Amino acid sequence: MTTKEFPYHIGDVVEGEVTGLQPYGVFVQLDEDHQGLIHISEINHGYVSNVEDKFTIGQKLTVKIIDIDEFTSKMSLSIRALKKLATSNKPAKNAWPKKRPAPKIGFVSIEEQLPGWIEEALQKMATK
Repeated sequence: MTTKEFPYHIGDVVEGEVTGLQPYGVFVQLDEDHQGLIHISEINHGYVSNVEDKFTIGQKLTVKIIDIDEFTSKMSLSIRALKKLATSNKPAKNAWPKKRPAPKIGFVSIEEQLPGWIEEALQKMATK
């Protein structure tokens, strides 16, 4: 079976029904002929300790197809891909540039200070 004949494509968002629960994921029936697996890592952005705590047999789910094996027609599904990653409005630590005082050295400052240094050197030479 080629992917052209296959009714589903990677990226499709489809409805399905939970048909099986395993420690490694959830089996979802999409239609009479097609079933897929939501691996435990594709359930949520965070850690999922127990699949059976989150799902029940017969539960309806909306999932995204993230991979299709064209030789076996097995589909990898994801709920996580449909969820927005939770982010904080708080800026990351050290995200703001540090304000440092402008150094007082450089060609311009040397040029400005040169007459004073010459005067100091001449006074020291005169006192010796």
